Amino acid sequence: MFKLALIQMAVEQGNAAVNLSCAVEMVTQAAANGARMALLPEAFDFGWTWPVDKTQVGAIPQGQTCRELAEAAKKNDIYLCAGLIENADGRVFNSAVIINRKGKVVLHHRKINELEIAREYYQRGEGLGVCQTELGRFGLMICADGFAKDRVISRTLGYMGADIILSPCAWAVDADHDNDKEPYGQLWLDSYIPVAKEFGVWIVGVSNVGPITAGPWQGKKCIGCSLAISPDGKVAAHGPYGIDAQTILYVDVLK
Repeated sequence: MFKLALIQMAVEQGNAAVNLSCAVEMVTQAAANGARMALLPEAFDFGWTWPVDKTQVGAIPQGQTCRELAEAAKKNDIYLCAGLIENADGRVFNSAVIINRKGKVVLHHRKINELEIAREYYQRGEGLGVCQTELGRFGLMICADGFAKDRVISRTLGYMGADIILSPCAWAVDADHDNDKEPYGQLWLDSYIPVAKEFGVWIVGVSNVGPITAGPWQGKKCIGCSLAISPDGKVAAHGPYGIDAQTILYVDVLK
């Protein structure tokens, strides 16, 4: 068993320095509270579909954001999973990494099932992978990868032997969304629960919070509701809703 921290952090669109500082601070807090793995949201550095200049975006693993995450992992003796924007020789990807306690990237994923409105910003990924650690065998996907047709991405990770599937996310609603009338999250329950039960795997998605101030979803808001589903299909953790709902959730993961 190990403690997993779901870091439902506020993301300030376009401000990588502020977001990185917030992420490191919250990772440090999670480690101090006994977490051995911390999961950060999708594109936590710039925000999803922020129209960033590619010259501002770093490579993986040598870019500044990835290097600072690696240093935070080493300093806090913790595994980190984070979604970040990647520049690969001028091609920009919506990517995610798992970094081990020694600061090494042990898994690197590029989002495959990107929404159509984001395809002008990000190239499509072309592969899936898993990594074996002392905490278990991790699979990695990003947000909409989880509801690909027939749940093919998460199910493939299950066939590849993942014990825990981690998913950095950016879950958003219209500015006037009323959560009392239309509670957010059924899409993710419907996407995660069947795969968790079919393969006996944990599936954990973490979303950021905060307003979306540019790009195709300008005016919408990211609202958290981060989610952990256990291998029996039960909700093990469910984050609060709202643009100000920054928090850290903890769940004990049993392998």
